[in-house]
Amino acid sequence: MKRALISTFAAVGLVVSAGGVATASDAAPPRTTHGPCQYTQTPDEPPARSVPLPPDPRRTPDRGTIDLAVPTSQGPLPLRLDRAKAPCTVQSFLHLARHGFYDRTVCHRLTAYPTLKVLQCGDPTGTGEGGPGYKYKDELPVDLPPAPTDPTGTRRLYGRGLLAMANAGPNTNGSQFFVVYGDSALRPNYTVFGTVGPDGLATLDKVAAGGIAPTPENPAPVDGTPVLRTELLRVRPSHHH
Repeated sequence: MKRALISTFAAVGLVVSAGGVATASDAAPPRTTHGPCQYTQTPDEPPARSVPLPPDPRRTPDRGTIDLAVPTSQGPLPLRLDRAKAPCTVQSFLHLARHGFYDRTVCHRLTAYPTLKVLQCGDPTGTGEGGPGYKYKDELPVDLPPAPTDPTGTRRLYGRGLLAMANAGPNTNGSQFFVVYGDSALRPNYTVFGTVGPDGLATLDKVAAGGIAPTPENPAPVDGTPVLRTELLRVRPSHHH
């Protein structure tokens, strides 16, 4: 019954910490929204910028596209979100955008492998570790063609111009996303939720051509920080289709 006493005292403000460290089991369980998307707090990974859980209505909007004009320090990166492909992902992305979560964030990772050519963005800390303080389920693509470079048939073609979510394993989507500037071969484990407009592809080509910043350990990296610092200046919905 000790825990009940502690929480009773806590409610009236009488508890003074006696040098003990609160463990996860003492903390409240993570909150989860009650709609079909089930956005779930990640107490072990607090938000990089304070933001509430997204709305999760019983009927997730799953039709139509939304355009976002995304000016960056290297040029425009217009995005078109496709609700039919990934309704929970689009709902979360728009929620973060409306809260200014993505404004003035830097795209932290550029890859230039023969079969992986992407720019990764969406982490306010710029480290690749940051997120929104919640996670949600995958909405995996079922319509991507097999990657011609993979004779085993397990990888799919994430074609130039796709917009997809980065993750840290199954059902760990947060705020980080990637845009594909050159056809890439990936297992179909990454939610595709839209496309990059033609002006955006020109911007991506410019950033890709700038290359990846060398490090003392690796003078010619194919995966790392873009030389051309690419900051998303403002991410807001412009109009619906």
